[in-house]
Amino acid sequence: MRDYDGITAFLGTWGPFQRTIFLALAISILPNGFTGIYIVFVGDTPPHECYVPEEYNISEMWRNVTIPMETINGVSQHSSCSRLKVETVRNYSILNIIPNVDVNVSEIELESCLDGWKYSKDVYQSTFVTEWDVVCDNAYKVPLTTSIHYFGALVGTFISGQLSDRFGRKPALFTMMIIQSVATFAQIFSPNWQAFTIFFFFAGAGSVSNYVIAYVLGTEILSPGARVVFSALGVFLSSAIGYMFMPAVAYFIRDWRWLLVPMTGSGIIYFPLWWFIPESPRWLLSQGRVEEAEAILRDAARRNRVTAPEVIFTPAEVEDALAMKDKKHNILDVMRSSNMLSIIILCSLLWIIITCGYFALILNTSNLSGNPYINCFLSGAAEVPAYFIALLLLRYCPRQVCQSSTLFLGGAVILFINMVPTDLPGVAIFLEMVGKFGITAAFCVVYAVTSELFPTVVRTMAMGTCSMAARIGTIISPFIIYLGNYYKYLPYILIGSLAILGGLFCFILPESYGKVLPETILQMQHIKGCRCNTDQDTENVDSKSEYRKESKL
Repeated sequence: MRDYDGITAFLGTWGPFQRTIFLALAISILPNGFTGIYIVFVGDTPPHECYVPEEYNISEMWRNVTIPMETINGVSQHSSCSRLKVETVRNYSILNIIPNVDVNVSEIELESCLDGWKYSKDVYQSTFVTEWDVVCDNAYKVPLTTSIHYFGALVGTFISGQLSDRFGRKPALFTMMIIQSVATFAQIFSPNWQAFTIFFFFAGAGSVSNYVIAYVLGTEILSPGARVVFSALGVFLSSAIGYMFMPAVAYFIRDWRWLLVPMTGSGIIYFPLWWFIPESPRWLLSQGRVEEAEAILRDAARRNRVTAPEVIFTPAEVEDALAMKDKKHNILDVMRSSNMLSIIILCSLLWIIITCGYFALILNTSNLSGNPYINCFLSGAAEVPAYFIALLLLRYCPRQVCQSSTLFLGGAVILFINMVPTDLPGVAIFLEMVGKFGITAAFCVVYAVTSELFPTVVRTMAMGTCSMAARIGTIISPFIIYLGNYYKYLPYILIGSLAILGGLFCFILPESYGKVLPETILQMQHIKGCRCNTDQDTENVDSKSEYRKESKL
């Protein structure tokens, strides 16, 4: 039986049909990059200190020392979460006692910010942090908000995968687009932090899911030669372009609720795409919907100005497709194979490490020295050359070299930031962008590496499993950045160390460069140090041997 790519070879590789699919799916991912990072500005914490109301009638001299000084990461600044006990300060002020002359200020008891906080408006007019006082004892809610968003991505990825396999790629794709847009719109009217976070959960469920579905749909429709280009330039580069537009818009809109308006408005781009993105003929064929698959392929041939065969799918091919539909593999097939289980665990660890570092570096842009909007733009711009480099590496280099070199580069540079003097913030920013470049390239490479290692019968399942594992990395990434509140360089140490560890894992995995994609579990390469066949594989080998013996007789 011919494979699907052989059956559809009459369409050519890069005609008007393929270009339309490439462009439409790339456009569908633009809003994901655009809206995927708005939490960097919407949830940023500006400089703040305790508010001391005028009605306390404290003299200007005492008001200037009411907020004590503290040293954080070697920098002396006003305390953000405590003040001198106002009642004591007021009594001293009434008695005209001079601070640090008649009384030592450091001996006065401290209290929390009982009257709220005063926030700097040098950068933001408002964020949800300033509106709901998500600081000090409640500061943990900031990374928790982002983690809940990424937990929504985990749930959404799982559910959308089931919807995509059951009802089709196209309806699942647009369902997730609607969920993303509606949830982002609802956030504008959030009355409190809890409601904002619930809506953010659903925004995460929709945004990451439509990204993954678009990736799958493109790889199923496009020809083999166009898939690598699509994965690097159609999916990832499109997201990076949206990412770079985000800080430009945020620069002009400093109020968080109004900033969410263009975030929601970007969803309008989804509506006309319904008429340009078809269902996957490959999926339709697997579901026995042969006439619908043929209709799409004949329309594609018309648009490419080529002649379709009178019979696209032979009766034997249709029967085989229906047979494959009834013969499904499940997670138990993976669990029974020690080789496949080892590979999927290693791949999942790679996905966790890469996504953890990637999203942690994105979230950290608001903490860098200098203008947060420029830093965020530079973080997005660093992704553009990373995807072109990843494309070249995937075309010409062994996969172990592709994956390990990008991780080693990212990890080593991120670790080197610890050695940069504090009076050279520009050098630290440059190194972080180089580290982001390496991690981003690794992000692109890991998709291709994973898809090449697993056989067709479980490839979707394996990719889905790794994608769900990656959500663990995204969930913990906000808290890695939060650790910087205790020690400035701790996030860099964790990110860099994990990236280098991931680079070492790459050498354990089999090399797939230049190898034919495996179709069955038996055709899978073995992980180094794991040469034994599983019981299931042995049965397959035995059955094939029996078949050969009978054929010779």
